Amino acid sequence: MDHLLRPLIVFGGSVLLTLTLGWIVDLLLRRVDGRHPETPLWGLLRRCRLPLQVLLLTSALRGTYRQTRWTVIETHHTGIGRALSLVLIGAGAWLVLRIVSAAVESTYARYASSTRDPARLRRVRTQVTLIMRIVTAVVVVVALAAILLTFPDLRAVGTSMLASAGIIGIVAGVAAQSTLGNLFAGFQIAFGDMVRIGDTVVVDGEWGVVEEITLTFLAVRTWDERRITMPVSYFTSTPFENWSRGGVQMTGTVFFQLDHSAPMRLMRERLHEILLECPAWDGRTWSLAVTDTTPTTIEVRAVVTAKDADDIWTVRCAVREQLIGWLVEHHPYALPRIATEPGTVLPAPRGGRPAVGEAIEQPPTGRG
Repeated sequence: MDHLLRPLIVFGGSVLLTLTLGWIVDLLLRRVDGRHPETPLWGLLRRCRLPLQVLLLTSALRGTYRQTRWTVIETHHTGIGRALSLVLIGAGAWLVLRIVSAAVESTYARYASSTRDPARLRRVRTQVTLIMRIVTAVVVVVALAAILLTFPDLRAVGTSMLASAGIIGIVAGVAAQSTLGNLFAGFQIAFGDMVRIGDTVVVDGEWGVVEEITLTFLAVRTWDERRITMPVSYFTSTPFENWSRGGVQMTGTVFFQLDHSAPMRLMRERLHEILLECPAWDGRTWSLAVTDTTPTTIEVRAVVTAKDADDIWTVRCAVREQLIGWLVEHHPYALPRIATEPGTVLPAPRGGRPAVGEAIEQPPTGRG
C-alpha cells in the first residue's frame, strides 16, 4: 500500500499544487486587470500561466521525485534529476521571456495611446523590437550556458579552453567581422534614429517601406510587393533617401514636352480643376510653369503635393493622364510636332560638278 501511496502523493500533490497556484495567480491578474483597464500589463501577464505552471511542476518534482522510493527512480536518479533540471532551466527562460515581452508590449501600447506623432511612434516601435530581440538572445545564451554547466564533462572542457580564450577570441573576431559590424550597425539604427519601421526609403534606385529591422538585416517592401533584404551595415555606410524624415508630406513634379503655342493660362486652370477632383491631393500647394525651351518644344513643369509617398504617386499619375487627355481633346496644336518641308531640287551648272547639297540629275539610260 505504501508502495502506491507515496508516488500518488508525490505526483498527485505536485500536479494539484501546480494547478492551484496557477489558478490563483490567473485569478489575481484578472481582478487587477479589471480594476486597471488603462494598463494592459496585467492582461498580457496572463499569457505567463503555462510557463509558470511548467516551472512550478518541474520544481516540485525536482525536489520530491526521490520520495517515491521506486526502484527505477533510485537506480536512475542522477539522469532523472538532470532531465528535470534541464526542463526547469528551459521553463525558467520561457517564463522570463514571456514576462519581458508582456512588459515591453504594455509599455509600447501605453506610449502609442498617448502620442500623436507617427514618426516618434515608429522610432519607439523600432527600438522596442530590437530591444526584445537582444533580450531574447541574452536569455537564450544564458539558458544554454546553464544547461551545459549541468554536465560535468562539458564543465571540464570549458575550463580547459579558458587558457586559449584570448586566441579564440581574436580568431572569432576576425571570422565574424562582418556579423559584428552588422550587429553594431543594428544598435546604431535602433538608437540613432536613422531609419524606422514604416519609413519610406529609396535604396539602390528602389523605393519602398521598411517592413522589418533586426540586428543583422533590414527588409524593405517595394511598391510591387517585392522584399529587398539588405544588411543593416548598408544604411550606416551608404547614403540613402529617407522620405519620412521630418514628416511624410511630399512634393512631386510632372513634366510635359509641348509646342510653343501651348495655352499656359488654360492649362493652369485645368490643372487646378484636376487637383480639386483628386482625393489624394492634400491641398497644400500647386503650380505650373515653363522651365525650359528648345527650338522645337517647351518644357512645362507641374508641381503638386500629397500627404505621403503613395498619394504623391497617385496625384502625379492623375495629373499626367488627365492633362494630356485634355490637351489631345481640346488643344491638339499644343502637342509637340516635328516641322517638315519638301526639299527643292536645283539644276546642276553646265560643265561643272553640282554644288554640295544639290541633287544630281541622272542621265537617261536609253532603256524602255
